[in-house]
Amino acid sequence: MTSTASSTDTRQGQAGEEPRPSWQQRLRRFGYAARARSDVRDRLVPPYNRPSPRIWASIGLRQGAADRITRWSAWGGPLLVTLIAGLMRFWNLGSPRAVIFDETYYAKDAWALVHNGYEANWAKDANDLILQHNGHVPVPTDAAYVVHPPVGKYVIGLGELVFGFNPFGWRFMTALLGTLAVLLLCRIGRRLFRSTFLGCLAGGLLAVDGLQFVMSRTSLLDGVLEFFVLAAFGCLLVDRDRARAKLAAALPVDADGRVRPDAHTAETTRLGWRPWRWLAGLMLGLAIGTKWNGLYFLAAFCVMALLWDVGARRVAGARRPYLTVLKRDTGLTFLATVPVALAVYLASWTGWILSPANGSGGYFRNWAATDGKGGNWTFLPDWLRSLWHYEHEVYLFHVGLTSPHTYQSNPWSWIVVGRPVSYFYESPNPGEAGCPTDAGGKCAREVLALGTPLLWWAACFALVYVLWRWAFRRDWRAGAVACGVAAGYLPWFLYQERTIFYFYAVVFVPFLCLAVAMMIGALLGPPGADERRRIAGAAGAGVLVLLIAWNFIYFWPIYTGTAIPMDSWRARMWLDTWV
Repeated sequence: MTSTASSTDTRQGQAGEEPRPSWQQRLRRFGYAARARSDVRDRLVPPYNRPSPRIWASIGLRQGAADRITRWSAWGGPLLVTLIAGLMRFWNLGSPRAVIFDETYYAKDAWALVHNGYEANWAKDANDLILQHNGHVPVPTDAAYVVHPPVGKYVIGLGELVFGFNPFGWRFMTALLGTLAVLLLCRIGRRLFRSTFLGCLAGGLLAVDGLQFVMSRTSLLDGVLEFFVLAAFGCLLVDRDRARAKLAAALPVDADGRVRPDAHTAETTRLGWRPWRWLAGLMLGLAIGTKWNGLYFLAAFCVMALLWDVGARRVAGARRPYLTVLKRDTGLTFLATVPVALAVYLASWTGWILSPANGSGGYFRNWAATDGKGGNWTFLPDWLRSLWHYEHEVYLFHVGLTSPHTYQSNPWSWIVVGRPVSYFYESPNPGEAGCPTDAGGKCAREVLALGTPLLWWAACFALVYVLWRWAFRRDWRAGAVACGVAAGYLPWFLYQERTIFYFYAVVFVPFLCLAVAMMIGALLGPPGADERRRIAGAAGAGVLVLLIAWNFIYFWPIYTGTAIPMDSWRARMWLDTWV
């Protein structure tokens, strides 16, 4: 296909034929280019790109068949990419048959949560007993102090209820959501770039990212958070298209059949209840109910959605788009996101709330009736005051966590894959645990949470390109990608003294993949480029994609815990900080 990210410049900047502002003239030296004027309908809802007829002609395919392939590829392509991603993620999912890294917390917390409604304290030898008896162990009732909300653990617990309290069971749901995230990204990329090819490319890059792959095969919370954040972004993207289509339908049509901007229509048209925006609020509530850093996405996505509305009303002809959005859209946007997210978050604590308040229920459940007696807030229900106290204690824990850890890292190093996290490591002898009998010594068997290096290093350049395109080409798509990365990445710079880990970055990996896909689209060349430019662009893009895929395959053994000779393991430790 010849679709490119550059083929539909959907900046929603100016309406009408007003003179170009002087700031645009000044920015031309940095690459700013004003977009060509077109029908307002196409500017509000750009059409999807179609493959060049030359492709179908070169393989002898008739136009009717080509149209059917194009139509079916909208879902067929993403589903094929998702199938491949799913096969990789579910392959030998129960291996290593061990409780690896923080599974020691979340797998057991999830099992207690779906049985008790709250997390429990487990014995020190619980991991060994669970593996020895395939999960057939009694569930403790003594409440445990935990520092993350319950949604992600309920998700993990669902897999345990269906497939048992064993490694496959507690990894099943993260593998499923990790696979579905690939499908979501394919469809999101398609809608964002108006290109099925670039959408599938973005999803394919996510499928072969090592960090997302490892997190999909481990029962930690960050992979669950990634899914809900990506789902919220996708809902807002659908809402954007539908709202703009409604605006386009309300605008007047001139004698030539062209839709023209109209200030009155742009400033008075109501966009309705916008159910996709409410669904985004639900997804963001589930994200916050998984880990608190979902709050940053709630704030960033609300601002992004309102700026999208400003752009839509400006293109439709509004003279004062910010004021119009303030009057017409801001209130409903707030109602559809913040209160909905808060309600979902509170609902996720239902098991804890319904547990006994006599000291035999969830941790701090009886605080209001004991240490919390008196004060100015006694008119509130005891469960709410106890929950508020719990949350306050958790906040103090998070901001004060400075205990050193072998695999902690500074966020400055994340984007260049400076310090990955080893989830599992053992050195089997030849003939044991898959170690070849002719290995000549002990093997290494490791599960390393490491992003595919070439993908992440390419993403460094892609982010520069995205920021340039957003700042100087006024490309809203670049701004949306940058918003997702910023919401997941920048807040961690506020806590550089805190104990934090590289795998937290998995939540913005899909946006890195979108950035790389957008850069590759630019490499392929703009529409109308000559054949030499197209061939050179396709060759460069193809080499980059193949190198990323090869890089993932090369690191496959240390993503899956496959035993390899020690020399082979050392060859994969490209940086000293990876050991």
